[in-house]
Formats: sequence, structure tokens, C-alpha cells
Amino acid sequence: MVNLIGSYECKIDAKGRLMVPSKLKSQLLPMLEDGFVLKRSVFQSCIELYPMSEWNALMKKVNSLNRFKKKNNDFIRRFTAGVKMVEVDANGRLLIPKDLLNFAELSKEIVLSSAVNIVEIWDKNKYEAAIEDATDDFADLAEEVMGGLDEELGIS
Repeated sequence: MVNLIGSYECKIDAKGRLMVPSKLKSQLLPMLEDGFVLKRSVFQSCIELYPMSEWNALMKKVNSLNRFKKKNNDFIRRFTAGVKMVEVDANGRLLIPKDLLNFAELSKEIVLSSAVNIVEIWDKNKYEAAIEDATDDFADLAEEVMGGLDEELGIS
């Protein structure tokens, strides 16, 4: 299981290439050979970078959906729209395709933010705004999402 750590500010050039920060690259090293998948985020205007092993695990779940249900077909089509296979080149750069650059409205300054098993790629200003927007209700969100774990772990 992949557990990535950290947020990293970096720059993207006019061709859509970014230099993967060394601390993140060292975490991704065991996965470099297999490659990665880039896709649009479902909930945010950012791009998600999946190590191939994580993408394959996710696709196993998606493949279990009954394709004779229209909503499942619609979901699969939208979920996989714009998906691209990518690799980190010999110089440690990652090329983001134009359609995904446009989707996330990436400018020169970007943030690579680990989200447990994937990396989110954000425009720096949008990332900061998203973090700021979440600050006010994060305590409530944390309690709602994680608060019930006591029962699951047998803690009272």
C-alpha cells in the first residue's frame, strides 16, 4: 500500500513539464518503472496522479460495476474522461497533457500535495484557497469522518 507524505511547491513550464521534487520522487521511486495515470479530480479542479498499482486497484472496483445499468456506464465514462498514462522522464520531469492543464487551470506556480496514495496537482492559488475554505469547518469534518473510529477499533 502506498502512503505518500508532503506538499511541494514547484513550477511548471510552458510545455506543461514539471520537475518532480526530490523528496516526492524518492517516495515514488519504487513505482517509477510501472508509470502513472493522470486524471481529473471528481470533486476539485485539480489533477490526480495515481501510481499504476493504485490505479489498477481502483479499476478493479470500477470493473465490478454492472454495465447494464445506465448510471454505471455514465459514471465510468465521466470518471475516466481525459485519463492519461504518464511517466517521469530520465531528468525527473512529468509532462501534463494540455487538456488536463486546462481542466485544472494550472499556471506557473503549482502545488503537488500527497493525498495518502495519490498526488494532487493544483494551481498554487487554487490550492491555498481550497485549504483556507476548509479551515473553518475542518474540526467538524474531522469529527464526522474520523470520530466514529472509536467503535470500529473497540475504543470507548
